[in-house]
Amino acid sequence: MNILIIIPLLLSLLAVFSVYLFKDSKRKVKNIVIATLVSLTLIACIVNACLSNLSLDIINITPTLTLSYRVDGLSKFFSIAISFVWLIVTIYTFEYIKHEKNENRFYTFSLLTLTMLLSLSYSANLVTMYLSFEMITLLSMPLVLHSLTKESIAAAKKYLFYSIAGAFLALLGIFVLVNYTGNVSFGDFGGLEMFKDGNFTGNKNLFHVVIFLLIVGFATKAGMFPLHGWLPVAHPVAPSPASALLSGVITKAGVIAIIRVVYYYVGPSFISGTWVQYAWLALALFTVFMGSLLAALEKVFKKRLAYSSVSQISYIFVGLAVLTEVSFMGALLHVAAHMLIKVCLFLFAGELIYKFGKHNVSELRGIGKIMPISSWCYTIASLGLIGIPLTAGFISKWYLATGAVSSSLPVFSYLIPIILLVSAILTAGYLLPITFNGFFVGEEKYEKDEVKPLMYTPLIVLSTLIVLIGVYSEPLINFIKLIMGIN
Repeated sequence: MNILIIIPLLLSLLAVFSVYLFKDSKRKVKNIVIATLVSLTLIACIVNACLSNLSLDIINITPTLTLSYRVDGLSKFFSIAISFVWLIVTIYTFEYIKHEKNENRFYTFSLLTLTMLLSLSYSANLVTMYLSFEMITLLSMPLVLHSLTKESIAAAKKYLFYSIAGAFLALLGIFVLVNYTGNVSFGDFGGLEMFKDGNFTGNKNLFHVVIFLLIVGFATKAGMFPLHGWLPVAHPVAPSPASALLSGVITKAGVIAIIRVVYYYVGPSFISGTWVQYAWLALALFTVFMGSLLAALEKVFKKRLAYSSVSQISYIFVGLAVLTEVSFMGALLHVAAHMLIKVCLFLFAGELIYKFGKHNVSELRGIGKIMPISSWCYTIASLGLIGIPLTAGFISKWYLATGAVSSSLPVFSYLIPIILLVSAILTAGYLLPITFNGFFVGEEKYEKDEVKPLMYTPLIVLSTLIVLIGVYSEPLINFIKLIMGIN
């Protein structure tokens, strides 16, 4: 029965092999097979989520170091979310990739990255998590340099250098942790017993430095200041499906790794009230404000969305750094909301490039009249990112704000809601003018010229879910409570 845990990984790998089983003349057959296997991957993740006590040791590297997987609440949440969004983007890619070269290469590295993200989600210990994290970097880098232009190669190098630097900090921290504890496995939600009050006998100051290095290192993948510089460089040059996956999904690798270290290894109580918590909060809040401000000043549409991702992903870190159950719930809710919203926004940007070759915000006048279906989906996603009621973004930001206020943290309990509000205003300022100019500016008559259904249908699905979660969030909230062990 435990072998079921690796079925999603095997199915996604099988999808890689299917890419080369069919010639380009049989593109439709190839697309159907890929979509079927990615769908089966999602189904396998759902099956795993319905089972309990699944764990599997893959290989013993040494007597104490193993590659191991397990299914717990966190792995259920991320594996389902990742595989679902990947399926949506893959379907969109079938049409988009036609105007790109080397589509088989794109599918190959996209599906291999999915495999490693699922490996990261199911990781049972630090070793498996770190190896999966590193492989995600190596396998997703070709998605950035896909066009092989001078700009894309430079962006891919920057992505690689930043990721390696962050991973080095994390690896240094892991060496110290494992050397002291002799344990690489994760505990349950709340951390290992040896780090809880009264049980820790080591040098706390040293371990606080180590944990901070781990947080900063893994947060590089998610674009937290000061190692955020790769994001606004990589997104504009990558194909739009790759940008959507990088922003909506791949950046969550850093989130998963930090949750595992802080909440499942050392435990939140170990850093609560220490300089580590306050420094983490300060960096995350600065990133939220900085990203929103830079997005508001940016004129290139995809680069604007990239700066927006820098800001919005750090909302998640704010929730995690507050270290309360309510704020943790807000963080995971924002993971789900951000995945849906930002993927929808980047796919919309991809439609503009695919159909009209438009890259700058100034070129989007009247676009709502030309592409009404896609533009309405963009508008719904924008309202969600701002945090307007009846959208998924409102639910997540409500929990983040209330978690901060109820935390009684000095200064931060009030500063967090203020920064979130300022960021929301800036977000409205850089997203809604596109809707306004698209639908209401100009007297010209525009002919409708929507993209093909294979491209705009994923946007309809995503925007519908953004509203559905905003209106009926109870199932998702209850699922997160299950992860946290709250009745």
